[in-house]
Amino acid sequence: MNAERALILGNLLHRPLRSLITVVAVGVEVCLVVIIVGLTTGLRYETAKRVEGVGADLLLQPPKSSFVMAITSAPMPIKIGEKLAEVPHVAAVAPVLVVFNTSGFEIIYGIELESFRQVSSGFVYHQGGPFEDIGDILVDDRYARGKDVQVGDTLNLVENDFYVRGIVEHGKGARLFAPIERLQELSAARDKASLFYIRTDNPKNVAGVEDAIRQDFPRHKLRRMKEYLSMMVNSPLPMLNTFVDSMIALAVAVGFLAIFLSMYTSILERTREIGILKSLGASKTDIIRLVLWESLLLCAVGVGLGIGFCYGGRYLLMEFFPTLTILITVGWLAKAALLGFVGGTLGALYPAWLAARQDAIVALAYE
Repeated sequence: MNAERALILGNLLHRPLRSLITVVAVGVEVCLVVIIVGLTTGLRYETAKRVEGVGADLLLQPPKSSFVMAITSAPMPIKIGEKLAEVPHVAAVAPVLVVFNTSGFEIIYGIELESFRQVSSGFVYHQGGPFEDIGDILVDDRYARGKDVQVGDTLNLVENDFYVRGIVEHGKGARLFAPIERLQELSAARDKASLFYIRTDNPKNVAGVEDAIRQDFPRHKLRRMKEYLSMMVNSPLPMLNTFVDSMIALAVAVGFLAIFLSMYTSILERTREIGILKSLGASKTDIIRLVLWESLLLCAVGVGLGIGFCYGGRYLLMEFFPTLTILITVGWLAKAALLGFVGGTLGALYPAWLAARQDAIVALAYE
């Protein structure tokens, strides 16, 4: 066994640059899987936490609307808010117009500052203050840091300029907030809202308020915030899942090709060595085992390196893009490691078979 281990290590160290490239490729595979999944799950988790930070108990959306607010239209009359406010035990109602800025992939909340304050307990201002003009906008601290935005700057959003009036603490639904009247005008949704945040006077009264609103608006989507947050985090998004699956498949292909090319060229270089092993009595199984152990050792080192890449990559990404949230979980680290070993093993199968079927006499005569 010691001789076998020495042979495996000797083979890997014989071409250190090739072994290093293979290890790095496996590490990149693991890192790609974890970072891509961490980005997508982190985006959903962080969005859910920001919605939770609004402090509402219930969320009313239009009929047949998606729980993903970024793609919600605005067909509800804003006067619905007055009817909601009349429901017993409703303490506050905040209409919100959700606009998606396609040029920057950003969600903007159009709000009435006072009603939003009543639901969310108001903003904590780091710089500046509340709206003073219809063309003003508030940005959260993470957005300001990531985009290097200061109070007094001008932001071009949805093809219009907004004056940055204040920088607020993050965690209140969106990162950008503008007067609802301004966004209604820009999106041709005058006197309309995408959703209503509803806060009750006591958490014990949520069920009663929910029943009363369902009676008045039976076709609308009414969700408790806890239910909504669970959907945001756990519900599948077909397009997003397809993207993640595609990236995982690409990462596995990288690991597969790296191991395949490394072991294939190694077998070609060691034809004479394999002939010597066979002449000394090594069986086909022994040769296959040697090749597979080499590939597994490369994968093990690559997986360890990949885990280091994951944390280093997350740190760098969040330094350059503070608005990102990347979740690295033990579960996905284990899955990525498993994928690395699976890809490496599959990549080594053909070279192992090629080595095992070589004729000892022909191999010994190989120059």
